[in-house]
Amino acid sequence: MASNTVSSFLSSILQKLNLKMSDNGKDDEPPCKKSKIEMEKKIGTHGGNFHCDEALACFLLKQLPEYKSAEIIRTREPKILDTCDIVVDVGSVYDPEKNRFDHHQRTFKENFNSLDSTKKWVTKLSSAGLVYFHFGRQIISDILNKPKEDPITELIYDKVYENFVEEIDAVDNGINPTDETPRYRQTTGLSSRVGGLNPAWNEKQDDRDKCFEKAVALTGLEFMDRVNHYKNSWLPARDVVLTAVNNRHKIDESGEIMCFENGGAPWKDHLFSIEEELNIDPLIKYVLFADLSGQWRIQCVPLRLGTFDNRLTLPEEWLGLRGEELSEKTSIPGCVFVHANGFIGGANSYEGVLEMARKSLQLHKQKTIS
Repeated sequence: MASNTVSSFLSSILQKLNLKMSDNGKDDEPPCKKSKIEMEKKIGTHGGNFHCDEALACFLLKQLPEYKSAEIIRTREPKILDTCDIVVDVGSVYDPEKNRFDHHQRTFKENFNSLDSTKKWVTKLSSAGLVYFHFGRQIISDILNKPKEDPITELIYDKVYENFVEEIDAVDNGINPTDETPRYRQTTGLSSRVGGLNPAWNEKQDDRDKCFEKAVALTGLEFMDRVNHYKNSWLPARDVVLTAVNNRHKIDESGEIMCFENGGAPWKDHLFSIEEELNIDPLIKYVLFADLSGQWRIQCVPLRLGTFDNRLTLPEEWLGLRGEELSEKTSIPGCVFVHANGFIGGANSYEGVLEMARKSLQLHKQKTIS
């Protein structure tokens, strides 16, 4: 996307968010032109270089009715911060009763689990996680148009933390995603992209607040995209996956192969939870579906979410083969391909991928016996 297109796109988001910024408590707009609500409500955060966590925290607060039209004041001056109705990521105080949400003090060790023992996440919270913990249910409730107490609200509240906010918490607190040496650098995540919106060392520094507005808009856009994905795509897919799981023995008597009549539904997360809920044994190994072009696919079920390791990878002797060579190797007509890593393959027909799945199970059992 061209830079001018990106700029105009973010500008439209900023207008929708109704962002108003003040630098160190100063404001170019005369007080007489402000509404009473705007004069009363102020969100405080630190000045200087900005980060993803306070940008998201400010966006989240502006989704609440009481802060929708609030000013965002960026400063480290205690006297100015004292005039703010709510302060995030600065001030060395965590006190929800006083609306103070900083995490930089040495005594701070809070995580979702420490604040709510029913939650499993133990990543140290940043200002984003703190604001989301205290206000996230209300925000999700409003987006879904459901009561805060509705199980669907709680489900998506949890999913958004686990798959969006927690990463921001971890990055801001310097927590590595793995205890091992990473195989490659991760430089395109949301936290990195927000950091890249800061002016470079050799650029003008007086536009930093304008850059922060773009950071708030960017984090907000991705937050809303994530929530709407869970609302409009992920949640409806559960019934599709449940139906496929219940019909698995109609596909193959082993119960280790399931099929979607139409591909594209996000199935992995739902499959793991449904298998646990229904105490399924043996676990499902392969998923069959037709892609958008009408070609049939066989995909391995991963060991867990976020990994490329599979419960049962397609046979090693098939890996990387295509077309006639693959059909000859498998003795299955109409084979199209098997990926070199063995996690997915294809055939011209449903019967073809079903036979690939059955033969893969058979070969694995033969090797296990021998």
